[in-house]
Amino acid sequence: MAEGIVYLNGEFVPASEAKVSVFDRGFLFGDSVYEVIPFYRGVGFRLEQHLKRLRHSLSALRIPLEKEWQGVLDELVRRNGGGNVSVYLQITRGNAGRRTPVYDEHMTPTVFACCSPIRDIYAAGADNIAGIRVIVTTDLRWHRCDIKANGLLPNILVLQQAREAGADEALMIRDGVLTEGGSSNLFMVSNGVIYTPRLSSEILGGTTRELVLELAREAGIPLQEADLSYEQLLGADEVWISSSTRAVLPVLEVDGQQIGEGGKGPLWLRMYELFRQFHQRLMSGEEL
Repeated sequence: MAEGIVYLNGEFVPASEAKVSVFDRGFLFGDSVYEVIPFYRGVGFRLEQHLKRLRHSLSALRIPLEKEWQGVLDELVRRNGGGNVSVYLQITRGNAGRRTPVYDEHMTPTVFACCSPIRDIYAAGADNIAGIRVIVTTDLRWHRCDIKANGLLPNILVLQQAREAGADEALMIRDGVLTEGGSSNLFMVSNGVIYTPRLSSEILGGTTRELVLELAREAGIPLQEADLSYEQLLGADEVWISSSTRAVLPVLEVDGQQIGEGGKGPLWLRMYELFRQFHQRLMSGEEL
């Protein structure tokens, strides 16, 4: 992909020409929300679910904005060549013209979106999906993690901690209860049952997490949303993480300790096949 076209406040412009004020509240205070939406062959993956979460985040921050998002995002993807791209969409409260913590309810939000190329994870095949290693660390985030806000410094710190430990992701724990990954949701399998942390204000309800639960229910796979401990994690038969751009990945090690047999588990392989079939239906228009 060349320089790329971005969307900024109603206009499609080359990335090098896009400018945002230094007084924008997203820059000064992180007063903003975002979404990351995969498009495969130009088709938004779970687009309505992403937009529903976006509306929830905007409402929680009391940023008033109504827009026909699908048309904007489809056009942005088209202008960037279509295909497989990840769309990053950010909305800030806007520019107050000065640095002040209080805000005017009538400010005009700043809307920005750009594209990045991604791999079609569903076409790769299960044999080409590598298992990952994770660490577990303290969850230092605020208590409104259900809002997809841009205050991501705690996430950045734990992901860097994972990298320095030779791991691919950091799972977070608060008051003895596992919450989620620095950029993913958590699943574990014990005795044929899929477990995932229950939704609360401490967890971001991932769109891929939601899809895992939907596909499991349709396939008759037992599942449970529950509070999960570190000890349960280490004793699990399988551990997975999920995100929109990575689908469902098997976890082979937690804090250097092998999970289960140390490979891709049978239930993960089944879930991957369910994802692949869903993706095929999406591409044929059945899931739109």
